[in-house]
Amino acid sequence: MGANGNDAVVDRVAITQSNRFYYWHVKEFPSARRDIELNSANMHMVPANAEVERTLRSLHTGQRVTFSGYLIEARATDGWRWKSSLTRDDTEAGACELVWVEKIAAH
Repeated sequence: MGANGNDAVVDRVAITQSNRFYYWHVKEFPSARRDIELNSANMHMVPANAEVERTLRSLHTGQRVTFSGYLIEARATDGWRWKSSLTRDDTEAGACELVWVEKIAAH
C-alpha cells in the first residue's frame, strides 16, 4: 500500500473482493483514511511482455509486489471496451483500474 506498505498498517486492513468490487475494512484506522484509499485499489493487470506475465502468474494471495506501468482502457475493433479509471485518486464504483504492467518485482 505505497507509503502504508509496512506490516503495522497492512496487517490491520482487511481486504475482500466480491462481484468485481474491492472492499477494505478496518476496526481502527492504522493511518489516515485517504492514505489507504490512495494506496490500495482493485487493479486488473495486463502484462507488457512475457517476463511480466510469468511473474504475474507466479504470484500468490497476500504477496507484496512493486510494479510500474500505465493506467489504460482496453478496446477491440468490434467496439468492445473495458472502461477503467485513469486516475489513482478516485474511489467507489468505477474506480477499478486496468494497468499495463511494464515492470514487476515480487517481495
